[in-house]
Amino acid sequence: MIKKKQALGVLVHKAAPRRLGRTGGRRPAASSVTAEENVRIDPNSIAFNMWRDIPVPFYLTVNLFEVQNPQEVLQGAKPKVNQRGPYVYREFKYKTNITFHDNDTVSYLEYRQLFFRPDLSNGTEDEYIVMPNILMLGAAVMMEDLPSFVKFLLSGALAGLKQEAFINRTVGEILWGYEDPLLDTINALVPGLIPFKGKFGIFVEFNNTNSGLFTVNTGMKNISQVHMVDSWNGLKKVNYWRSNQCNMINGTAGEMWPPYMSPTSLEFYSPDACRSMTLVYEQSGHFKGVPTYRFVAPKTLFANGTDYPPNEGFCPCRQSGIQNVSSCRLNAPMFISHPHFYNADPSLVDAVEGLHPSREEHALFLDVHPMTGIPMNCSIKLQLNQYMKQVPGILQTGKIQPVVMPLLWFAESGYIDGSVLSQFYTNLVLIPSILDYLQYIFLGLSVPLIISAALMMMSQKSAKEKQPHDPTTQSPPPQPSETTPLLQDACTQNQDAAEA
Repeated sequence: MIKKKQALGVLVHKAAPRRLGRTGGRRPAASSVTAEENVRIDPNSIAFNMWRDIPVPFYLTVNLFEVQNPQEVLQGAKPKVNQRGPYVYREFKYKTNITFHDNDTVSYLEYRQLFFRPDLSNGTEDEYIVMPNILMLGAAVMMEDLPSFVKFLLSGALAGLKQEAFINRTVGEILWGYEDPLLDTINALVPGLIPFKGKFGIFVEFNNTNSGLFTVNTGMKNISQVHMVDSWNGLKKVNYWRSNQCNMINGTAGEMWPPYMSPTSLEFYSPDACRSMTLVYEQSGHFKGVPTYRFVAPKTLFANGTDYPPNEGFCPCRQSGIQNVSSCRLNAPMFISHPHFYNADPSLVDAVEGLHPSREEHALFLDVHPMTGIPMNCSIKLQLNQYMKQVPGILQTGKIQPVVMPLLWFAESGYIDGSVLSQFYTNLVLIPSILDYLQYIFLGLSVPLIISAALMMMSQKSAKEKQPHDPTTQSPPPQPSETTPLLQDACTQNQDAAEA
């Protein structure tokens, strides 16, 4: 049960993966001023327009898992799935309500618009797919501990509405919503259990909406803090989780990072995942001539509290490799993971037939230009899963064995290209590099000049010392004065000796 604002959408642009660890990278003296002036959130900077209206063509790619043996699953068999898609959407992002504040911060709302691209997709939005009835199965698990008569009433209502554990809906309906009278029925039986009405879909209201009010540092006073989040929706930390560390809002909003990055790690806050995420440095490389650092997800990102104690605050946990997000998803039994349970406990893969995790297809990455902190190429991939099981008293759940069922996985990808890349390369790579080279050239030219000047001075001094001295031209000895008592005493002693 996912609300639009709360839909588990793309991380990436916010992919990104907030803080690039610590800004400890090299700061070339000649080009640092140029880089800093261009990456501040300042209407006069080169990067401002890129920050306000992201010119990079982003694409949201969605792959759905079709259940091939729904009747057998109801009898307790292992689910068998087949990946369908991809269904590709062109994504446009822009910021509104941009407000600068006196404390070196700026607030804004960022909106996303999605448009289906059939030419890039393997299928249409009108295709039918058999999938778990997310609303019904989720409500069943959520009501498991309620009195038996309430579950009996729900089961009767489900039968009257002809609700089943698996549905056959179009791609468009599954993603963007369909009218379901079950919403009103559930809210009538258990008021407030699902606090929204109307259409239900995985990405319902995900289109043409914003991800919350971000307030970030502009970097005008301290360049090392540029893009770092000051607050989100007025909050300095969230309250979804069980520890202060897990509730912290760290890093940036996932679009850009402070310049002079170190090859360590980066952080960003993702409203869609309800948490801050840390990516780690993997390798250095180049993207179309631009030097980059590649950051990837560590195996600990979705590890449970047993395998990685700092993640205990995200529990209650199941196997490592999935994160329980029910606390920020209306208590629905939803989990996020890497696609096909990549980097997860093998038992998760074994529980569902048809999954084939691979690093090449399912690992996320972020390539960032370390000098400016601007991403050049990224692909953020996540999978949405639902925990489902047989719930006594609700007949529609049959004999479903407890399983974390993959529903879909998506990738938000984009890279800088064309005129944007040319402008970026010229102003933020080429010119700073030239300034660096000129710095060393001037230094190289100055060394011979300094040596030559020193040799000339030494030569003149040597020539002067070799000239003969003429006694008649020597200056007379200095006369004693009151300020030279030692000389005065010496003269007095000489006079006394002469008189004797």
